[in-house]
Amino acid sequence: MLYYLFSYLQDIDFPGAGLFNYISFRAALAILTSLTVSMLFGKKLIQKLRNLQVGESVRDLGLEGQKEKEGTPTMGGLIIIAAILIPTLLFAKLDNIYIIIMLITTVGLGTIGFIDDYIKVFKKNKAGLAGKFKVVGQVGIGMIVAIMLFFNDNVTIKEKVENEVLTGFVAKLGGPDKVTVTSPKDTTANYSWVEHQSTKTTLPFFKNNEFNYQWFLGWMDNDGRAKWAWLIFIPAVIVIVTAVSNGANMTDGIDGLATGTSAIVGVTLAIFAYVSGNIIFSDYLNVMFIPDSGELVIFISAFVGACIGFLWYNSYPAQVFMGDTGSLAIGGIIAVFAIAIRKELLIPVLCGIFLAENLSVLIQVAYFKYTKKKTGEGKRVFLMAPLHHHYQKKGMHESKIVSRFWIVGIFLAIITIVTLKLR
Repeated sequence: MLYYLFSYLQDIDFPGAGLFNYISFRAALAILTSLTVSMLFGKKLIQKLRNLQVGESVRDLGLEGQKEKEGTPTMGGLIIIAAILIPTLLFAKLDNIYIIIMLITTVGLGTIGFIDDYIKVFKKNKAGLAGKFKVVGQVGIGMIVAIMLFFNDNVTIKEKVENEVLTGFVAKLGGPDKVTVTSPKDTTANYSWVEHQSTKTTLPFFKNNEFNYQWFLGWMDNDGRAKWAWLIFIPAVIVIVTAVSNGANMTDGIDGLATGTSAIVGVTLAIFAYVSGNIIFSDYLNVMFIPDSGELVIFISAFVGACIGFLWYNSYPAQVFMGDTGSLAIGGIIAVFAIAIRKELLIPVLCGIFLAENLSVLIQVAYFKYTKKKTGEGKRVFLMAPLHHHYQKKGMHESKIVSRFWIVGIFLAIITIVTLKLR
């Protein structure tokens, strides 16, 4: 909202109003605001939750200190969501398609998580929202996001094309009506910029690092592949959103683990968004240029600030748990953000902690069922799943587990960033 106010002030030559044109300035304001909201709003919300006796019912897992957490307020994800939405609404361009998509994702998945927490806490049903309804909600949000990304005319990429092959390239995309061609300011340059809708994404670790979802429809002609690519793209988005949001949910098991890990991921995504939305940097690094995606830096800055601010209360010993309200939302935000900047194929590396937590549960369940069927007695690979509980069972303090998981998260983030040049 303030962006539009300062745009008006700039039009009337108000001193300093032009600062709001800079993404870096608004991103800095978003971080500061989200940190402030987290810490101020968080304190009041925690007290309110305590007054309402909205405490976590902790299952006794035989872990040191587990029962001591009984009664700790949950639904703290409301702090994260508020600290994301308020700075975004204040400092971002609200008519930007990518910002709209991220707001829908945040509110949508946050609502699903809130319903789950509400049933657990107020209805005294430890199971919460039935798994099938939770999945339906995640699939629904994923479908909405995918449809908007595929069919909206404002979701495009810009490619540098040499003038010698420009005509053929435009024809391949469906003709001049389907693209926008602009010439560089340098009149001696032998290339043009072609803006068009596409289902291309970034393929890490390869020289020609682009993959098009249309590849799966290789038997069709160009028009057919472009028309029917949604059959591949939409299910892919749904799977990614569901998997990552559940991965974040699995990771939210000990104080500060999911929040800190998500903040590390958020910083990495902010770098990618800034590079992808800047024509100079994207051209230099040979990264896909995505017009208008730079605005996402404002959103992800608020996200990082919200996660760090939440750690003020969620670090060991936690004064509040985020609950599914927060974990489903932050997982979905990471997934949709990565898809929007066309870096979703980097998620297995960048979100390696989430992946490991998810896999540990799948492996544990699958192996238990297999051995029980074979021998009549179920056996386990891990002492307990998800993975962080395995290390707790081994006697490691949860603060040390969290610190080491963060270090691994930073390691994975650096590898992910290095993919900008490592091909």
